[in-house]
Amino acid sequence: MPRRILADRPTTMADVARRAGVAAITVSRALSNPAQVSAATLARIQRAIAESGYVRHALAGSLASNATRCIGVVVPVLSNSIFADTLQGLSEVFEEQGYRLLIACSQYDPLREQRIVEAFIGQRVDGIALTGVTHSGPTRAMLARARIPVVQMWNLPTRPLDCAVGFSNFDAARAMVRHLFSRGYRRIAYIGGLTYKNDRTQARERGYRQGLAEAGLRVKESHVRRTPFEFENGAAALSDLIETDPSIDAVFAASDVLAVGALLHCLRRGWPVPRKVALAGLDGSPIGALIKPELTSIRFPRHQIGVRSAELLLDRIRGRAAGVVEDLGFELIAGGSA
Repeated sequence: MPRRILADRPTTMADVARRAGVAAITVSRALSNPAQVSAATLARIQRAIAESGYVRHALAGSLASNATRCIGVVVPVLSNSIFADTLQGLSEVFEEQGYRLLIACSQYDPLREQRIVEAFIGQRVDGIALTGVTHSGPTRAMLARARIPVVQMWNLPTRPLDCAVGFSNFDAARAMVRHLFSRGYRRIAYIGGLTYKNDRTQARERGYRQGLAEAGLRVKESHVRRTPFEFENGAAALSDLIETDPSIDAVFAASDVLAVGALLHCLRRGWPVPRKVALAGLDGSPIGALIKPELTSIRFPRHQIGVRSAELLLDRIRGRAAGVVEDLGFELIAGGSA
């Protein structure tokens, strides 16, 4: 039975440096910015860390450098996988640069987001990524006082808090209505998310209304439904719309979650899609591409939004100019559902 060796003190950075045959400053550099260390040296240091059981004291490092190497990220929910791709993009960039992500959910509640931002500032994060562009007055004031680099994701503000990466939710929704009109549909209903304090769902509904107006079609309020983004809610909303007006020939759901729920409802009822009713979504989700008929949808670069958001935050942390707003665009994918 091997002997268990008990250390009488915690392993230090100096211990790692001696084991790897480098200076302590090189170990520090490898931990804080791996790209500045050669691959061979980094491998020796990583091996020495693994063999010695060294654990970096993050607080001590932050006190010395005035940086915690932590990034706060706020997304509305984690139950909806559409945000996972953006988080993955953020994670890939920041982890490569030695940063950690602190992830919190706002539940689409500006006051909850305000408390989260306050906590992140208290933890001295180096940067904050927020979803959307609607924030409470105190949140904006806190961020301005703290002078922390901030990126707003998934939408395009006219005046960003700092920098922003996203796409035009308004233009995406308008483009889908134009597409449905071009396919001959004239009684186009809408299922959207709740609009209270949610700039993305507000913009998508405005895009729907503008698309109808440009096509010379009147918006019927009885053709509009708003509901949380859940599959069963898409099914219930579609059922209610068709019961209210059986002449509806197309439904644009401003989220693939709602659109797929509506499509599954049609399949259960034996309604042919698009002959009974055409369906279109917005997200370009994998499930929309796999279901039959394939969902017509708007695809936008969720992963790339995370990557570019991380890159812009790193630029700001390194002192580069603020005010950058990047529009990554979208693509309309015509499936068999509309």
